[in-house]
Formats: sequence, structure tokens, C-alpha cells
Amino acid sequence: MTKIALLLTALLAMASLSLKADEVATKFDENPVPVRTVAPVAPDGQSGLVAVICVIDESGQVIEATVKKSTNAALDKPATDALQNWKFKPAKIAGKAVKAKVTVPVRFGA
Repeated sequence: MTKIALLLTALLAMASLSLKADEVATKFDENPVPVRTVAPVAPDGQSGLVAVICVIDESGQVIEATVKKSTNAALDKPATDALQNWKFKPAKIAGKAVKAKVTVPVRFGA
């Protein structure tokens, strides 16, 4: 194969791996990293753990936060409300920022 043919093959392979604009990645080369967090406020000092599924856009904003699992339903809304205000360094695939879906554990209490 010529160098040009190899280059075209590589480019086509990379293009097939790239995400469409509306797709959300669940595996990436670089994970999203929190750069600004907001502590959740537990009602009446309650404790527990809430696993929140977050969709983070290409700019690092949380655009969706839904509860996956919770040990205390009273903590679900405070957990999702707090995560809506977090800011992330976005996930990347092949050096390009992508929309990502991750699960973030939010712990309340001791």
C-alpha cells in the first residue's frame, strides 16, 4: 500500500470512531475531571449515598443529572441539584472534547 492509501485508510477508520453530534460517549481516552464542585446540602443532617448519572457536554457543563441508585430517597434531589452546578474538564476521545455519560457517587454525612 502506498503512504497515501495508508493515510486515507487511517483517516476513514478514525472518522468511523468519532461520535455524531447527538451521541454520548461512555468510554473515552480522557475521563471528565471536576474543576468546580458544589457540596450538596442534606435535609435535617441525613446521611446516605446517591449514585447520579451525569451527562457532561463538550464544554464541561452538566446538562443532565438523574439518580441511578440511592440509599435514601430524601437525598436524591439535593444530590442532583448540587451536580447540576458542577463544572468539569470535558472527556476526550482522540484529543477532542466529547459529550460524556458518567456515574458520580455523592456521599452525605459521615
